[in-house]
Amino acid sequence: MIFRTLDEIIGTERVVNGGNWISRRLLLADDNMGISVHDTLIQEGTETLIWYKHHLEAVYCIKGEGEVETLVDGKVYPIKSGTLYALNQNDRHLLRAHSEMRLVSIFNPALTGREIHDESGSYPPPNA
Repeated sequence: MIFRTLDEIIGTERVVNGGNWISRRLLLADDNMGISVHDTLIQEGTETLIWYKHHLEAVYCIKGEGEVETLVDGKVYPIKSGTLYALNQNDRHLLRAHSEMRLVSIFNPALTGREIHDESGSYPPPNA
């Protein structure tokens, strides 16, 4: 069994600062579960371009408000506590935080833990 708390990973290499966001990475590829789980804080008033070309992501909002805009069609979806969205088609999107948001994200395939977005908004492919 893997048993881990948010408090025990604060201050470790499992916390990654991406500028507009801070990702606390609770479950990673080396845990051998096939997914990774992240508790992420998105800074109020920010907009982040994201395009996970090599990963699928499901996101559950547990605090704050914002919106996600899918760039292929310009649709805007409001986000608030209790909202889930899933990027099941590697959707290129903008994430906007109207207030600080706390999101729980699940990635497939799992991230290794040190990834940050490249210029296209993507993480590198697994085993890159």
